[in-house]
Formats: sequence, C-alpha cells, structure tokens
Amino acid sequence: MAKKESAGVLMYRLCGSTVEVFLVHPGGPFWTNKDAGAWSIPKGEFDKHDDPLEAAKREFQEETGFTVDGAFIALAPVRQAGGKLVYAWAVEGDCRAESIKSNSFTMEWPPRSGKRKEFPEVDRAGWFSLEVAKEKILKGQLGLLDQLQRIFARVTS
Repeated sequence: MAKKESAGVLMYRLCGSTVEVFLVHPGGPFWTNKDAGAWSIPKGEFDKHDDPLEAAKREFQEETGFTVDGAFIALAPVRQAGGKLVYAWAVEGDCRAESIKSNSFTMEWPPRSGKRKEFPEVDRAGWFSLEVAKEKILKGQLGLLDQLQRIFARVTS
C-alpha cells in the first residue's frame, strides 16, 4: 500500500527581526488537552492527480478559511512518524489567527456509543516565534521550521 502524502503551507511573517510562523491545532476530542507537539502547518492529503502546491493552497483555505498567495518557496519534504510524507511551501503572509473558519469531520463519539458528532478539523490557530513553534509543532514537521530558519540565516548573514 502506498504511503499517504500531504501538502501544506508554512506561512511566515516578520515582526521586526523576529520570524513568526502560523500553525494550527487539530480539532476533535483526541487533541483537546494536547498542546506541545500537537500543532501543525495547515495541510491535507492529495492524490497523484493533484498538483501538490495547488493542494497545499486548497488545504490552507479549507482549514483556515483564508486564501493564500505569494512567492512560494518549496521546502524539502519531511516524513512524519506514521510514514506520511509532507510536502510544504513557505510563503510570507498574514492573517488573523483568531478568525479561522475550518471545515469539519464527523466521527463516533464517545467511542462505541453509536452516536456521531461533528468536530472542526482545526479548532484554533496562532502565530509563534520559531523557538516557540519548535515546541508546539509535531516532531515530524520540525524539519520544516529548521529549513525556514536556515533560509533566514542565509538572508541575514
């Protein structure tokens, strides 16, 4: 069976000399009380017929309600613990994290209850310095932040 692939956008902004990144927190009952190591870039799965960058833009819009455009910088894909390969593009931008509007999913909740409940795919978003983002983001996506940090290190040196 082929490994799943996701595409996402790592939006960043400059606040003085500080680089901040936009991350989202997954919705649903399994993530409610999790913070460190739970956040992600807005991303989603795509199939072989999709253009990965277009899929990344679509997923950003579906998970946040915001469109994204600009000069996209391709980052090297990273592999998450479950084997999923994540393709990502960094882009400078800005949006109001507190104003996200996410799509939703339905699942049986509580487990084995026979009841189905709807949850937002993303329950909140935030802007974080790279240092704080490294504590918040899923370990499998840390490499994306490292790549962005290296890009800025080259630009400022």
